[in-house]
Amino acid sequence: MQAQARITRGAAVELALLAVIWGASFLSIAVALREMGPLTAVLHRVGWAALLLWAIALWRGERPPADPAAWLSFAVMGLLNNIVPFSLMAWAQTHVETGLVSILNAATAVFGAVVAAAILPDERLTPLRAAGVAAGFAGVVAIIGAEALSGLDLRSLAQGAVGLGALSYAFASVWAKLRLRGVPPATAAAGMLTCSALMAAPLAAAVEGWPTLALSPQAWAAVAWFAGLGTAAAYLLYYRILATAGAANLMLVTLLIPPVAVALGAVALGERVGPTAWFGYMLLGLGLILIDGRSPRRLMRALRSPKRHG
Repeated sequence: MQAQARITRGAAVELALLAVIWGASFLSIAVALREMGPLTAVLHRVGWAALLLWAIALWRGERPPADPAAWLSFAVMGLLNNIVPFSLMAWAQTHVETGLVSILNAATAVFGAVVAAAILPDERLTPLRAAGVAAGFAGVVAIIGAEALSGLDLRSLAQGAVGLGALSYAFASVWAKLRLRGVPPATAAAGMLTCSALMAAPLAAAVEGWPTLALSPQAWAAVAWFAGLGTAAAYLLYYRILATAGAANLMLVTLLIPPVAVALGAVALGERVGPTAWFGYMLLGLGLILIDGRSPRRLMRALRSPKRHG
């Protein structure tokens, strides 16, 4: 197995910044949902982000691809990476705490290991990774709670929706590896978000009515955060970290997002995440460490002692 790239000091700072951006996005979505439905929030998120990324791509000299097959790949990616997970998780936030959604979202890497092992021949599920998957699934069960199995209410359905969204992210990751290699990151993200907006617009209009621009300053600030920073800027930062630190190190952001989201939810919304959710988060963290393949000591050393440039 190829050794993981070491994290440079700059990449470590960018990793923390990405965790803050995405962690705060859960709060911004919760604020926006006070004045709009989940599907309308998704439309705002992907629509404004697509415009921003096309502006950046064109400024860089990148052009939209002319190949219809490329746009088909963007459309599938948009469905798996945006429409399905964004919609499910936004709806879930109307029924469960923002921090809890962020914790369940951490299962994305666990699902990703399973989906990749099932589809990609070079992503075998070794005994260590299998143990990590088992710990991760145990964490999900602990978070949702055994009582959810005895009867379905809106809360348990919402938690299940987050899990389905995480699973959709996992399939999107595999699709990107298979179909989007070689496409410039800004173009790939802009194309994906454009297709997402074209899907989200009729869906939001049919279910929630035509979106209105008559929003409060707080709602517009929330939209600006989760569309401009949480989507457009975050995608560019994501690909930058991927190039400099590698996919294994980038996965560490999954562990950093929930504490940010939980803290912001507690301060701004008065939310409280129970001890069983934190226990499940610890199991998810253990699972991700095992899937990562490094010992906890090496993992902490990678985070605390990043390699300096030159």
